[in-house]
Amino acid sequence: MTQQQKAKRNLMIMWFANFFIAGSMTMVMPFLSLYIETFGDFSERYVQNWSGLTFSITFVTAFLFSPVIGRMGDRFGRKRILIFMGIGMGLAVFLLGFATSVWELFLLRMFMGLFSGFIPVSQALISTQTSKEEAGKVLGTLQTGSITGSLLGPMLGGVLADSLGYATTFQSTSAFIVLSGLLVFFVMEYRVDIKQGTKTNYSRKEVLQHIFKNPIMVNVLLMSMLVQIAHFSIQPILSLYVGELHGPENLAFFSGIAFSAAGLGNLLMARKWGQIADRVGYIKILVVLLFLSAIIYLPGGFVDNIWQLVLIRFLLGITIGGIIPVRVAYIRQEAPVAMQGEVLGYNTSLRFFGNIIGPVLGGFLAGYFGFTSVFVLTSGLLLVSGIVLFASMQRNPQFVRDTF
Repeated sequence: MTQQQKAKRNLMIMWFANFFIAGSMTMVMPFLSLYIETFGDFSERYVQNWSGLTFSITFVTAFLFSPVIGRMGDRFGRKRILIFMGIGMGLAVFLLGFATSVWELFLLRMFMGLFSGFIPVSQALISTQTSKEEAGKVLGTLQTGSITGSLLGPMLGGVLADSLGYATTFQSTSAFIVLSGLLVFFVMEYRVDIKQGTKTNYSRKEVLQHIFKNPIMVNVLLMSMLVQIAHFSIQPILSLYVGELHGPENLAFFSGIAFSAAGLGNLLMARKWGQIADRVGYIKILVVLLFLSAIIYLPGGFVDNIWQLVLIRFLLGITIGGIIPVRVAYIRQEAPVAMQGEVLGYNTSLRFFGNIIGPVLGGFLAGYFGFTSVFVLTSGLLLVSGIVLFASMQRNPQFVRDTF
């Protein structure tokens, strides 16, 4: 089997693995706040606050362990890491179905964080098997797997939750997550761009020095955190916002539609943004996507019916969907293959740190200032990210293929 055939085979396998992981996780995400309501007679503010806390605690442990996992992947191979994560995540989600209190849910979500980096690690695996010239296109293609899963997951999860109950939905989705881990057994792991005499091992100090000597890479990593804060601030309270706009009838199903709308827009454009960025330049496209996302997100706080919200989330999916593959492709371009796992580990860690802050911030803002404040903050963070990255690009043109 040629290297090109191996690359296509691995991409196809990881596409389906990401599809099952993303679909399974998003099946349960839209109704996490509704699941909390089944544990007792709580006030709306209590549910909003605990929705943010239980949603974000997963990312606390993920934030702490991501650089370690990235470094282990560089040294021992990512295939083993992915199998471990898939099986571990399946067990954690299965146990969520047996939670009987907010604290049990909180602790189980914290345990999940140990296994939450499956999709970022799979991106690192495919990235190190891809040439720099087509990294954006390939990573965009890989992302369509998780997007497709995210698109179908919320709607299917909504139907299952409305018909079978929340606990049963958790338990049934765990099987698909375990399947994702088992699919990785068929991956053939290798790396490109490793020539005779090329350094194959870097110390943590050398990796950090490589990052900090490139100001744009530092900004790209920090942007990962700000984008996640912005994007995840609305996630845990979206179903509550949908309930305010639409009412209680089939709430889980309509929450799923609102979640899936962003996934549809993402699916349509993720691969295309990667191709455009391969040709035009990764940083230029990232700046454009950040500004467009900021403009589109703001009106979401001022809608008066569910379908307006769905339209805005669809348009947001078109713009924000290209950020992840283009960002990873830039790291692929700038970091040597032998340290990419650790660099992407730091990127993932900062993303998870944003996932920690975003839901808590969104939950508390919604509880004290209303849902509109969450959209205003989100739009502002995306705008700031775009301005900072644009300024960095102008000051450091040597780290950009082109400048405006």
